[in-house]
Parts: sequence; C-alpha cells; structure tokens
Amino acid sequence: WMLLRMAFNAIDGMLAREFKQQSNLGAFYNELCDVISDTALYLCLIAFGFISAKLLLLIAFLAILSEYTGVMAPLIGQERRYDGPMGKSDRAFWFSLITVVIVTVPLFTTNLQLLGLICNGILILIGLLLSLTIYNRIKNSLKTAL
Repeated sequence: WMLLRMAFNAIDGMLAREFKQQSNLGAFYNELCDVISDTALYLCLIAFGFISAKLLLLIAFLAILSEYTGVMAPLIGQERRYDGPMGKSDRAFWFSLITVVIVTVPLFTTNLQLLGLICNGILILIGLLLSLTIYNRIKNSLKTAL
C-alpha cells in the first residue's frame, strides 16, 4: 500500500502541474494528506507484537517532524526543503521492506525474535536517518537564508 500511495501521490502532483490545477488550498491538502496517510500506514505495523510499539511511535513522530521541518522553510523566505537522506519515498521503500520481511521471513523460520530483531533494526536505521534528515533540512534552510 505504501508504494501504491507514493505512486498516486506522484501522479496527483504531475496532473495538477500539467493541467494548471495547482492551488494554495491544494498545497495544504497535499501536505496534510501525505502526513496523515503515511502515519496511518506506519502505525498499522503496531499490530505485530514483535515490533516495538514505542519505537514505531517514535519513528512516526520523527517522520511527521521531518515533513514539518521541510514545510517550515518558507516561513524564513526559503523554498520547501526536501533534503534527505530519509524523504517520503525513502520511507516508503523502507517500510515496504519491513512488510516484505514480515511476509517472507516466516517462510524460513518460526523465530519471532529474529523477525522482531530485523524489523526493529530497520526501524532504528530509519530513526537515525530521519534525525539526520531533520538536521539537514534545518541546517540547509538556515544556510540559504543567510
């Protein structure tokens, strides 16, 4: 679903630009709906007992914060920031990988501890990269503002 959501998001933006249907209200809808849909898709993973709920909630918070730091740049006269290394499409890839792991690893082992270790390890990586993304977006916004 995450990859499908990202595809529809890209198509939506391309169609709006192509047919000159961009609007200020559409910009609000785009950003808000992106954050809401991503968060809902991330939090679905909380149903799996081997995934750390606290870690997943932290990642959802950091993802929201990273998007917020991107949209804050215009407040200081800069363009919206898309700096990485963990942007929307990167998160879509990594969360899709987690779901692939959840589906495929049990085909080879019944060890839920191993499954949790892999999934939570990926979440920790995502968290570290999201923290770096937040830092990069703030740093680059301020650097170009000077």
